[in-house]
Amino acid sequence: MSPEERANRLFNRVMILAEAGKGDSVSFFLPMALGAYSQLPALDADARYHVGLLQLAGGDAAAALAQADTIRQSIPTHLFIYILRAHAYQQQGNTVQERRAYADFLRNEPGEMAKQRPEYAQDAHLDALTSFKAEATRVIGTRPAS
Repeated sequence: MSPEERANRLFNRVMILAEAGKGDSVSFFLPMALGAYSQLPALDADARYHVGLLQLAGGDAAAALAQADTIRQSIPTHLFIYILRAHAYQQQGNTVQERRAYADFLRNEPGEMAKQRPEYAQDAHLDALTSFKAEATRVIGTRPAS
């Protein structure tokens, strides 16, 4: 198994466990998953998104925000930025910044989806983007705030 495959398998395991509410198992596998990503030669936006989601699953919202900021430095309007930010700010109870992340997503989503980035087309990510757009629309409404 390649290092990327190992990291992705551990990511999937942690996410499934987190969704099932199995906190003890998340705590057990989370360090392995983060360690697998730290061993990759480079992290692209997709890998940083995975690391950010892992950090959120572990309750480290500040670290997830750092991943979002790192993605922003290379791709300023990447949609994964806003997903990480919204969920991190939600964990922190910062509703003002959470709403801003939703609005930023809605404002940038049409242009970003038109770019047809490969990471957006992956089944799991496409589902996450669709779900997040619906969530953002419920929170913000159909027109994003500026």
